[in-house]
Amino acid sequence: MSFPMHPAIAIVTFYRFTALPDWASWQADLQVLGEQQQLKGTILLAAEGINATIAGTAAGVEALLAWLQRDRRFHSLDCKWSYSDRLPFERFKVKVKPEIVTLGQPAVNPAQLAGDRIAPAHWNALIDDPGVTVIDTRNRYEVAIGSFAGAIDPQLGHFREFPGYVAQNLSEQRDRPVAMFCTGGIRCEKASAYLRQQGFREVYQLHGGILHYLATTPPAASRWQGECFVFDQRVSVTPELEPGHYVLSPAGEPIPPTDR
Repeated sequence: MSFPMHPAIAIVTFYRFTALPDWASWQADLQVLGEQQQLKGTILLAAEGINATIAGTAAGVEALLAWLQRDRRFHSLDCKWSYSDRLPFERFKVKVKPEIVTLGQPAVNPAQLAGDRIAPAHWNALIDDPGVTVIDTRNRYEVAIGSFAGAIDPQLGHFREFPGYVAQNLSEQRDRPVAMFCTGGIRCEKASAYLRQQGFREVYQLHGGILHYLATTPPAASRWQGECFVFDQRVSVTPELEPGHYVLSPAGEPIPPTDR
């Protein structure tokens, strides 16, 4: 597998829901490899899989991805690449967690029950359908700086509040199609599995998330409005995936340039 090369710092996000009962044994080897390649960022490991955002030279990132993909469970990882002129993280950490994205619903298994993945090329047609409920599964401060026009903002303070939102707002709409999206795909994949577990019949998710949509959709065809929040020192990226214009407040929420 070959990876894109670029003179700047490569920033790569990826995840995979897969049975990983040996997650603890991966921690030490990944930590050593990341440090050897002078990478920065965070890798989360849990029994349900892996979730990571790492940064460094493209060659260093490629080395870690190649090492991971020697295991069949991580073949053909769906990686989202972007670039920056500086490292967006200060250190490299490999952590073991109960979940790679916290929903607080241990019976939910995205590896077996996730919603249908919709490619960016077909996403516009889906969300333009007035019969489809479109939900942004990110936190409210993320939604505030950019989203798809017409998408519902559940006003989540944390992703684990999503089941409560469903119970209060969607429980009577199990026969209505639902389309969800998030930054890189991981939250809407788990949310879609939760909806299917709750009996929703038609559940869709944007494949690769917002970042993949922005990377592959021509600007003239894009339905995205605003910037996209990212969990690193860039704070946000533009629709062209360049570093955005927001900074973090002392409370950790994005502040637009006009309010500084």
